[in-house]
Amino acid sequence: MESRKRYHFEPEKGWMNDPNGLVYYKGKYHAFFQYNPCSAHWDTMHWGHAVSSDLIHWEELPIALYPDMPYENDGGCFSGSAIVKDERLYLFYTSVSHEMGQTQSVAYSDDGINFIKYEGNPVIGSFPADGSKEFRDPKVSKYKDKYLMVLGSVKDGCGVVLKYESTDLLSWEYKGVLYRASDYDKAIECPDLFPLEGKYVLMYSEIGKTFDAVKFVIGSYDGDKFTPQNECHPDHGPEFYAAQTFLGPDGRRLLIAWLFDWQRKVPDDAVRAGAFTIPREVTLTDDKIKLLPVREAALLVEKIDDHDCFPDYVNRHPSDNISIIRDADSMEVFIESDDHSYSYSILL
Repeated sequence: MESRKRYHFEPEKGWMNDPNGLVYYKGKYHAFFQYNPCSAHWDTMHWGHAVSSDLIHWEELPIALYPDMPYENDGGCFSGSAIVKDERLYLFYTSVSHEMGQTQSVAYSDDGINFIKYEGNPVIGSFPADGSKEFRDPKVSKYKDKYLMVLGSVKDGCGVVLKYESTDLLSWEYKGVLYRASDYDKAIECPDLFPLEGKYVLMYSEIGKTFDAVKFVIGSYDGDKFTPQNECHPDHGPEFYAAQTFLGPDGRRLLIAWLFDWQRKVPDDAVRAGAFTIPREVTLTDDKIKLLPVREAALLVEKIDDHDCFPDYVNRHPSDNISIIRDADSMEVFIESDDHSYSYSILL
């Protein structure tokens, strides 16, 4: 029998990958996720759903999105995000079909459990000339009096983040390329643009990487242009991908990532695969991102004095403060000193 994690959410059965639609809504934290309920291997994507009152103990709810529409008949409902407007919860996701490829769609709910797909889907029916058929993972946020959507794509051997704007969450206008990753030649995945400590951070995932797969680019954003200033990889992996942030009710910037690795082979008889990392608080000090466990996880954190019992990458920093969170077959390691902070997310 497979050991179950106690504090890192994983489904009762099936495959999960990217966290989607992270949001605080009507008194609970909601976390959706890429989900195949039929086996512990990737296949046609649904949106699974879990809720929590404390970010540590999660309750799995019924599937939120099924791939049951013509615009989702090839691959299903890929990754996306959530936002609340006028007490209604909106889910934005990449819908994938044989006829149209990767398009962007929306569903909404007034109770946070039952979702209705918008009759005008897809709300973005084709990729712009600046992108390609690899066109996915809409992250929607509010900027002043407009809504902003960033999407990942690739063009001419360069990963790009594309930007759209809307006033009503349903009609979207293309506004151009927000960012080009000149050092990365595949489609950017799971982009996320968010304010932090007076600056803006663009975070995205680089598929194909085992270590340092999630990049944080620190800069400024004026509503039109994002200007990069510094970049970092605060979690080195290897099981840390598709990170997404959201605001907690107390104003904290919170982050959850996928605790797994595309390279990892899932046994044929596995009941489930994939989990969430422990939620992290995202902070910025001296242009350096810190990702530390949420305060709700304080009782799970162990301080480590004997570094000899840990892998080589921990032993490289014998003078730093090291703490860990263990849970069944996983370990998250957090390393801090006066001038840096970073983590490793590991499946054992």
